[in-house]
Amino acid sequence: MARYSAEHKEATRRRIVETSGRRLKRDGIDGSGIASLMADAGLTNGAFYAHFASKDDLVATVVHEELRHQVATLDQLAPGIAGLEQLVHAYLSPGHRDHPDAGCPSAALLDEIGRSAEVTKAAYTAGAKTLVDDIAARLSPEDPESAHGRALILFTMIVGTLQLSRAVNDPLLSDEALARGVEQALALLGDVDAAERRRDQPAGEPAPSNDPHRQTGRAGERSTHHIHRGDPS
Repeated sequence: MARYSAEHKEATRRRIVETSGRRLKRDGIDGSGIASLMADAGLTNGAFYAHFASKDDLVATVVHEELRHQVATLDQLAPGIAGLEQLVHAYLSPGHRDHPDAGCPSAALLDEIGRSAEVTKAAYTAGAKTLVDDIAARLSPEDPESAHGRALILFTMIVGTLQLSRAVNDPLLSDEALARGVEQALALLGDVDAAERRRDQPAGEPAPSNDPHRQTGRAGERSTHHIHRGDPS
């Protein structure tokens, strides 16, 4: 029997997790059997249990790694709210909608994760909390805890919008859902940005204008430059 080094075994495990992530997001957890998951990695069923205790173990590992990658991708975007604008444009794009296997695990798998084993729910919960915390830190760097609710709203807004855009079979309605989702998400970010600037305004100086056209113009200039930039996954 061939003996492989620890490095080889770890590289094989990483390959299984990576290819399984694409398969699960495309075909779903229930629609992906161990045979197909292993075949995607160029392996046979017999090799599965050398790396994972069960399919639930693999799914939980995939969910953990997918969300870890998503957090790392967010960290690479522009600082602060500008990076969140990049995220919104990339996330609510036709390209992301049309390629779930390369995108966000939340939009692709949430309904099945809710029916999955506790180990999978725990992996998702931990990863989602980290992602929301990172969004909150961008919304209010000085007091992230105060922005937690708004971060959660933004996250659920873009995830739900993407799910709807994938669920309907009317292309125009799907495109409209994405476009309106972008508008609403950017409006939320504009409100947060204005509130942060008002909070930082020195005493005695006039407050920034609440004119929506001026607010939108400022955010629009910044976000248009970043449209379609940034990996949504």
